[in-house]
Amino acid sequence: MDSINNSLIHQIQSATLENNTDFQVKAPNNNFSSLLNDAISAVNNTHKIAGKAINEFETGKSDITLADVMIARSKAGLASDAAIQVRNKAIEGYKEIMNMPV
Repeated sequence: MDSINNSLIHQIQSATLENNTDFQVKAPNNNFSSLLNDAISAVNNTHKIAGKAINEFETGKSDITLADVMIARSKAGLASDAAIQVRNKAIEGYKEIMNMPV
């Protein structure tokens, strides 16, 4: 599980570095809540970047292309989809634990 988490963190860091953002996901310190907060912040940051790209394209303030806007929106959509899948797996795991006999 740690290798999956580290791989996911590495992918998120790569994506944020490609977008020239200030946000970086911290390495897990065995604290689930901080890991979850960092991941949600990364998804939120991806959506902010996409929103900024859309705004700049619509107003013509920068030389951003339509392709850049579409890529930013796709990344934001994929980040949301991944977050939803993690949430679903966490709920599934919780339900499985609750159904275990004591």
